[in-house]
Amino acid sequence: MGVERYERLRAERPALFANQPGGIEILTEPDAVSAAGGVLYEDPYVVLLRDPVRFPDGSTGTYIRSISPTPEQGCVVLPLLDGKVVLVEHFRHSTRSWQWEVPRGFGTAGMEPGANAEKELREEIGAVALEIVPLGELHPDTGVTADRVSLFAARIEALGPLETAEGIRSAVTVPFAEAEAMVADGRITDAFTISVLMRARLAGLTA
Repeated sequence: MGVERYERLRAERPALFANQPGGIEILTEPDAVSAAGGVLYEDPYVVLLRDPVRFPDGSTGTYIRSISPTPEQGCVVLPLLDGKVVLVEHFRHSTRSWQWEVPRGFGTAGMEPGANAEKELREEIGAVALEIVPLGELHPDTGVTADRVSLFAARIEALGPLETAEGIRSAVTVPFAEAEAMVADGRITDAFTISVLMRARLAGLTA
């Protein structure tokens, strides 16, 4: 934890600490890292950093951000069954509410994003992917986390058992237009789901 873990992360994942001309500069002096805190917290799902920084106006300070514990990216996967969209009703602790979403998951060490997407389909909705279609990447929240997430669509043949232990209580299959209507009227507010629906439309997968 702290400075030692921070220095290991800098060595292992240098892109997360790269400085860009004119941007907010991360300071690397040990005293500055120690004063900022370095790695503040870590568990199997998140690493919380406080970086020492120099702002574009020359002033110094700190900036908090989160990263995933592994360099492998998380995934979001839009299941397509007979040309329709599969949505799951998932209880989310952070919002203390039920959300209509598509399956997603954290990065898995040693696993490519496409394989991770197939794993999430099996785990959350008991489905086997007949085809995985890459839909690019996104940054979930550029103000808070450094992570990127891979987006996919997946054609499936059938739904299986739902992962109720994770808080999933139901699944529905709706036309793509209905899924977009759920976004428009606020029934879907999950940013990952909205993003993957948009990417699927741009990729021509809505028919």
